[in-house]
Amino acid sequence: MARPLRFCMVTTFYPPYHFGGDGVFVYRLSNELAQRGHTVSVIHNIDAYHALHPAEPCGQYANHPNITVHGMKSRAAVASSLLIQQTGGPGILRSELQGIIECGKYDVIHYHNISLIGPQALEYGGRDAVKLYTMHEYWLVCPTHILFKYNREACSRPNCFMCSIAHKRPPQLWRYTGMLERSLKHVDAFISPSKFTAQMHKAMGLTVPTVHIPMFVPAPDNRDVRACHANRRRHERPYFLFVGRLEKIKGLHDVLQALRHYDKADLLIIGTGTYEDQLRSLGNVNQAIKFLGPLPYDELAELYEQAIAVIVPSLCYETFGQIIVEAFSFKTPVIVKDIGALRELVTESGGGELYQGDAGLIAAMERFRLDRDFRDRCGQLGYRAYQRLWTTERYFAQYFALIDEIRRQKHLSNEALPHSISA
Repeated sequence: MARPLRFCMVTTFYPPYHFGGDGVFVYRLSNELAQRGHTVSVIHNIDAYHALHPAEPCGQYANHPNITVHGMKSRAAVASSLLIQQTGGPGILRSELQGIIECGKYDVIHYHNISLIGPQALEYGGRDAVKLYTMHEYWLVCPTHILFKYNREACSRPNCFMCSIAHKRPPQLWRYTGMLERSLKHVDAFISPSKFTAQMHKAMGLTVPTVHIPMFVPAPDNRDVRACHANRRRHERPYFLFVGRLEKIKGLHDVLQALRHYDKADLLIIGTGTYEDQLRSLGNVNQAIKFLGPLPYDELAELYEQAIAVIVPSLCYETFGQIIVEAFSFKTPVIVKDIGALRELVTESGGGELYQGDAGLIAAMERFRLDRDFRDRCGQLGYRAYQRLWTTERYFAQYFALIDEIRRQKHLSNEALPHSISA
């Protein structure tokens, strides 16, 4: 880049007001851009967080001095969020949102999960700004975001109205208008974290300019976790690891059912979520299953390093697998349910095993537990793939190449416009 750029990140959730991977990625992206000398404004919706979680969030997330965070909120979080969900517009947050975007004179406006910002926000901002949208979820083609039909199975034939009811969400009125199509025309490029995600959006009828840029995961040496290793504490027994939100779509309940009588190694579960009580009930039958709750990253890093393998049993079509790539960055192999973008990461890397069904899961666990050479070989393959495909430098090389190309095309387009003739 010839000069530092002005970025605007528009997202529903941003740490600490977040629930999962999309917020973490926007945080990492924003701070990395700031570290490289760019200025970043982050706009997020605190109302949306409190509509789903009334209490204040836990955890501290320090931002680089080059970042300005605009946390939008009103006096009626639930009503505000419902209005956005139903109309597709920012509702009572409109003037604040539009003012920040249009007064900022940004070079790049990057949209992420805007489910409770509204598609109308895609229309804000000057025509010269580069506009990007990252497909963190399937919200563009699925009212429930996750293509998990009737809250039971991965979706292949949509029935969106009835599926919204099954997920206990009111059907979105704006989806039955032309709003989405009009708004999407204002975006220059859609970034798909996986080839599978791009294919699924296309299969569901979305025709937009899409670029495949895998997400990045910072290298362990850049996470300030090594200093704590002098005081590390090893887990008493060998263990497998699950890291993620405790929600039905993540498939952990199937793992707990399969491991009811498995005691050859522990299963450590890191995370929290709305499905936690049900999962704890399932796990109580086996003392080898241990719920550790959410952990700070330094402790989680040590657990990654010492695990036999990380289990990723998602039931839905994930758009990417940050947990898989995090495991690879620590040379730890993975055991992954054979579905969607998760399959793509494992087959590209050779860093783990794919499975189907209870027997397949336990067979993969036993192979990693008993065959140290195989475990180490998969860990090394995963790490090499991480270095080749999912590092910070790899991401930013592709990210800025895309921005440069769009800016070049905009410049050529502006030059081609007829000049006004003075009287």
